[in-house]
Amino acid sequence: MKLDKTICIAAIAASAAVPAFAENPLISGAFSADPSAHVFNGRMYVFPSHDIPAPAGSRNKKGFNMPDYHVYSSENLFDWTDHGVIVDQEKVPWVDGKSYSMWAPDCNYKNGKYYFYFPAHQKDGRNAIGVAIADKPEGPYVPQEKPIPGVNGIDPCIFIDDDGTPYLTWQAQGNVLVVARLKDNMVELDSEVVTVNHNVPRNGLKEGPFMFKRNGKYYYSFPWCERQTECICYCMGDNPMGPFEYKGKIMEQNTDCWTNHHSVVEYKGQWYFFYHHNDYCREHDVNRSICAEYLTFNEDGTIKPIVPTQRGVGITPATNRIQIDRYSAIGDPNHVWVEYNRTEDPFAGWKTVFRNKDNYRRPIWIEYDRVDFGEKDLSTAIVHVFARVGGSGTIEFHADAVDGELIARIPVVAKDEWQDASAAVLKQLKGVHNLFVTMPDGVLMHVDWVQFK
Repeated sequence: MKLDKTICIAAIAASAAVPAFAENPLISGAFSADPSAHVFNGRMYVFPSHDIPAPAGSRNKKGFNMPDYHVYSSENLFDWTDHGVIVDQEKVPWVDGKSYSMWAPDCNYKNGKYYFYFPAHQKDGRNAIGVAIADKPEGPYVPQEKPIPGVNGIDPCIFIDDDGTPYLTWQAQGNVLVVARLKDNMVELDSEVVTVNHNVPRNGLKEGPFMFKRNGKYYYSFPWCERQTECICYCMGDNPMGPFEYKGKIMEQNTDCWTNHHSVVEYKGQWYFFYHHNDYCREHDVNRSICAEYLTFNEDGTIKPIVPTQRGVGITPATNRIQIDRYSAIGDPNHVWVEYNRTEDPFAGWKTVFRNKDNYRRPIWIEYDRVDFGEKDLSTAIVHVFARVGGSGTIEFHADAVDGELIARIPVVAKDEWQDASAAVLKQLKGVHNLFVTMPDGVLMHVDWVQFK
């Protein structure tokens, strides 16, 4: 089941300072793209661009419409807080206030300040990159009166080396990726602009560069539209201005969303890869949503390719609503699968369908890993379920395996409406476990979420 395009267009932006609970995508309630992830003060911050449906008067009726920037933060990579708008196209002196051209941004910290770099159309229509400065990562940010001199293009990435030297890389005019050193004031160039070398074939769009450093090596990564949609490639080198040697792809192109921008960051000893996809609007891929995956390296420092998942990253508290449709593993697809919830809200997400047909004897199951049951006893297990009259049955929760310890057995009395069915917890768990949800008996059940209290 797919969302109607008209439903996607009906979406509205999220309000400021509200929590967003998500797996992949990370953010619900607003569209987001081009995630720039950084760790500040021991907390993860993500600075994405902000897609909106084309408003009245927009010149981009069928394209990207991006009016402002939000910043999101999280301590556990599951509960995300929207700190609200930090830069708005109508409040930057040099920006065309009706251009909806605030594309991929980046942010970093130096000299006691946070510097937010963003592209937009100037009032003469040309692309430029500006800077907004704040005392805290969530703002408020003050945009500079003019863009950075000599930097014409889009998709900035601000990289600060271990010795404090700042570098800016971006996509310049003519589909060229470039890099330059910045002055210590962070708003002026301090070197010539150098074209980034790599041996990727010349054909195809290249944009959205992101640079990071690990074990003395510089990684220069970027989206490349190899054929019809973008994959994420990377190079390695010994200097932030190159030369770089092409190493391959981090993430392959996908079939649904033609763009894919990204960032890479280490947090609490684990590396993460942030990217975007059009999960909430498959029919309308200019409204995208940010996602994240674990990133790992080979012994020689090269990156192991990433396959996108629904589950994403982070540990989910058992007392939260656990969206099992964002699964980590699933049983026989003829008997259990995921569908969109068809509602007027494009962020309503998905549901899991359990169906027993042809006297199927094996377990019908779906797995959701990394659930934190905490240290206190939980008394009740709940499933938000829809089962039509004649479809009564049972939902079971098991720990760590399909036939693992039985946590709860919930009888479901069929009704022609969604209901919260519950039962007592039979087995107390402590700490983090993988959760298996099964339908041992019944005909057809739709499950939206499960929860413990």
